[in-house]
Amino acid sequence: MRLMEPVRWLTPTEDRAWRGYRRMWRQLDARLERDLAGSGLSGADYAVLSNLTESDDDRWRARQLAERLQWSSSRLSHQVTRMAQRGLVMRLPHPADGRGAVIALTAKGRQAIESAAPGHVTAVRCHFIDLLSPAQLEALDDISQTINDHLNPVDGPASASPQ
Repeated sequence: MRLMEPVRWLTPTEDRAWRGYRRMWRQLDARLERDLAGSGLSGADYAVLSNLTESDDDRWRARQLAERLQWSSSRLSHQVTRMAQRGLVMRLPHPADGRGAVIALTAKGRQAIESAAPGHVTAVRCHFIDLLSPAQLEALDDISQTINDHLNPVDGPASASPQ
């Protein structure tokens, strides 16, 4: 039997920082979702569409898109099914691998993301970016990179997934 190391409980400052981060993340995510709702897109819709527009040909192999979004294949499949029913994306067979699928942006999906993006960026600025000083943004960038490198040490598509 292995002896457990003693628990290093959070100090009051560490606890405040951790709880503050969690509260901020939940509130910011909820606010951005509400602000996006006027566009007819959900946050999940926006995440899929924005990632598709970042590829050279507006399409990703389903497995790669799930990795970029850090979603399970099942979650992506359900989301894509709902979006395909609305004409925002298409699911196509992978040309080189009959078992794989490719998720492609449609003209309607392109129009939806182009229409929603200005409002979304305005909301991100209003509720996040413009509240921080340049020094705070640089610190946040450094903090985010440190944590992301720890959680996903391999630099790949999942670590470069802007939303």
